[in-house]
Amino acid sequence: MIPIAFDNSYVRLPQRFYAAVAPTTVSAPRLIRLNAPLASELGLDLDWLKDPEGVAMLSGNGVPAGAAPIATAYAGHQFGGFSPQLGDGRAILLGELVDRHGRRQDLQLKGAGPTPFSRRGDGRAALGPVLREYIVSEAMAALGVPTTRALAAVLTGEAVRRETLLPGAVLTRVASSHIRIGTFQFFAARGDAEALRLLADHVIARHYPACTGDGRYLALLEAVIAAQAALVAQWMTIGFIHGVMNTDNMSVAGETIDYGPCAFMDTYHPTTVFSAIDEHGRYAFGNQPPIARWNLARFAEALLPLLADDQDEAVSIAQHALSQFDPQFQAGLTAGFRRKLGLATEEAEDVELIKALLETMQRGEADFTLVFRRLSEAAGQADSAAACRSLFANPAEFDAWEGRWRQRLSREPASAKARQDAMLRANPLFIPRNHLVEAAIQAAVERDDFTPFETLLGVLAKPFEAQPGREDHARPPAAHERVMATFCGT
Repeated sequence: MIPIAFDNSYVRLPQRFYAAVAPTTVSAPRLIRLNAPLASELGLDLDWLKDPEGVAMLSGNGVPAGAAPIATAYAGHQFGGFSPQLGDGRAILLGELVDRHGRRQDLQLKGAGPTPFSRRGDGRAALGPVLREYIVSEAMAALGVPTTRALAAVLTGEAVRRETLLPGAVLTRVASSHIRIGTFQFFAARGDAEALRLLADHVIARHYPACTGDGRYLALLEAVIAAQAALVAQWMTIGFIHGVMNTDNMSVAGETIDYGPCAFMDTYHPTTVFSAIDEHGRYAFGNQPPIARWNLARFAEALLPLLADDQDEAVSIAQHALSQFDPQFQAGLTAGFRRKLGLATEEAEDVELIKALLETMQRGEADFTLVFRRLSEAAGQADSAAACRSLFANPAEFDAWEGRWRQRLSREPASAKARQDAMLRANPLFIPRNHLVEAAIQAAVERDDFTPFETLLGVLAKPFEAQPGREDHARPPAAHERVMATFCGT
């Protein structure tokens, strides 16, 4: 077997951080997708990954030399309720490697069989959720959003039972780490201050090496707050809805992780929810910023023993750090929408201009992605926003807003051409629209046809480029194509 240069730092932590467990073998592994560019970044041999030995690793049938397969321990708040022990119930971390850019990366098999944390689950993954995570995580990467990545998808040749029998699959996920807010909560719930310190030092060394000295744990808290504020601001500017923002689904590395019932908005509305398990809209599009802040407060609570010996002092320190989330998020959000509207300079009324557009989009039932793309196309001309105007049920209201926007653009120093080019780089034409994702999944699950999956991945790899012949991948769903609910993979 061609060696992989594993360097497994997490297993050097005490054994209470994880459970050693080998993947469960499958009967007939079949490679259905390999991410060649990502494999190259990781320094992995593409030909070997396609060979039987490589497919054996990607399916869990073979553990390569140097790997140290584990399931990590963590806790978490799920829809507001605390579970003191969750952990990797169907994911096994094979090990860590350092990629060609010097970045440490986890190599994890999702759907690799039961672990000590499976909680009576089968530890397996169905093909549909594996394809959804592959599609959306790679789309997010192409859109420039910090995210876990998909290296490979493998059919197992075995069925898994959910509501019905479904084809089983394994996803190979790549992440800068799989350490979550819930990982800190796991040890805080047990009063294990030593483990909290070890974990915090590990995260600092791995993700935030600039956090040094006696104040390093406060600096860690502030760094994670800033990373999450920036991440959620990016989500909001592309219409992404995570769907299950539990504390065990928030990475301390600031990457988007765990693509379950996630979705992108079509028609703009801040209360949009797709997740079938989010019955009360806790994780609706517009609720994502306060939920992120709430989750970060749980992170701060876990860190209290490291912030100060005196409890009251530690709470005060944490509260001050958390107070920075809102202004950091708002600054990131405003900057993102300024770029989308072609505004390179800053004026005080920009926030109101952005808000007015979103409100007009909501009342006019306009498509979030296409509004900004059509504005990009109109930005190079003084009086040609007809394609954007047609997206609104209330075009006269859009006309009034457009007048304000044109007036604001007149005060920008850039040329119309430069502004349009910048906007086209900020506003995607293609996103993983729910109906296209579902169509790709349906074709694969029901007919073993992966052509729509491959086509969609190809389109989403270049989200900002016009792609002749792929116009259908940019249009919103027709009424009969709308996807009203998305589902978790367990």
